[in-house]
Amino acid sequence: MYIPPAFRETDAAAMHATMRAAPLASLVTATAAGLLCTPLPLLLDPDEGEQGVLYGHLARANPHWREPALAETLAIFSGPDAYVTPSWYATKRETGTVVPTWNYVAVHAYGPAAFFDDPDRLLAVVTRLTDRHEGGRPSPWAVADAPAEFVAAQLRGIVGLRLPITRLEGKRKMSQNRPLADRTGVAAGLEAGDPAERHVAGLIPLA
Repeated sequence: MYIPPAFRETDAAAMHATMRAAPLASLVTATAAGLLCTPLPLLLDPDEGEQGVLYGHLARANPHWREPALAETLAIFSGPDAYVTPSWYATKRETGTVVPTWNYVAVHAYGPAAFFDDPDRLLAVVTRLTDRHEGGRPSPWAVADAPAEFVAAQLRGIVGLRLPITRLEGKRKMSQNRPLADRTGVAAGLEAGDPAERHVAGLIPLA
């Protein structure tokens, strides 16, 4: 990922937070058959390994897990993002020398992907992922709510993923390279938008 120094995120805790907040990641692997990409929810275990380990699962019918990787596998996590119009910049009124851009947060996690089909390990991963996404609901569904034989049959249709993270890249592009007056204008403009834009407004550095 191209990361100018002004936008480089080096704080591991901040990158982990972005990864946890992303409901869906993209798993990308370079193979002899070409690039393979699978969107899937991933679970981060930050206490396992030196930089954490990612867990998930793919459909057994998905060829992604069968093709040998030519290099590290990449997991892409996208955070908050919003379009930025030049109309919000004080510089537009002063000189007109401005262009549109996009503010966003992204984290790339690299590592050697390993796949498994042990039923107990699969059940543990599926249960942890389910608990993560059901936990905040008024009446959360649990894997144990389904008949055991049905769950066992479903597990036979998937393979588990374990990706120990060997390298993390973080990018937080939030108008840090603009003068304070421009950043103030961007924050005000985004604050008047939809909830996603208001979220980005709160990430603009104003000090």
